[in-house]
Amino acid sequence: MKKIKYLLALAIMLTVGLAAQADNDRVITFQELPDPAQELIKAHFGDKVPMVVTMDMDDYEVYFESGEKIEFRKNGDWKEIVCKTSNVPSMLIPDAIKGKVKASYPAAVIVKIERDRRGYDVKLNNGVEIEMDNSFNVISIDR
Repeated sequence: MKKIKYLLALAIMLTVGLAAQADNDRVITFQELPDPAQELIKAHFGDKVPMVVTMDMDDYEVYFESGEKIEFRKNGDWKEIVCKTSNVPSMLIPDAIKGKVKASYPAAVIVKIERDRRGYDVKLNNGVEIEMDNSFNVISIDR
C-alpha cells in the first residue's frame, strides 16, 4: 500500500511538473511563497503536505499530496481553493456565502471557491455551482 501511494504521488508530481512547464510555470519552494500564503497554508492546511509549488507571471499554485490545490495572487491573497478529498476550511469562506449555502443546501459542503474582481464562484459536494457578485447576490446556479 505504501508503495502504491508513493507511485501515485510520483505520477501526480510528474504530471503537475510537466503541466507547469507547458504553462511557463516555474517550480519554487514553499518558502518562496508570499508570507500571507504561507500563513494561510500553515493555519488551515497544516496537516496537508505541499507536493509542488509553482509560480508564473500572474500567480502561485500549491498542489498537495491529498489532491487539494490553492491558487494565490502575487500578494499572497487566495484566488482559488479546490478540495478534492475534504471541504474548504470554514474560516476562509465569507459568512454571507456560508449563510446562503446553509439556507439552500443544508447538507452540502463547499469543495471549491474562487474569487476574482467580479465576485465568487462556489462549488458544492452535491455538484451545484453558485456564482455570486461581490455583494454576495446570487447571479446564477448550475445544477
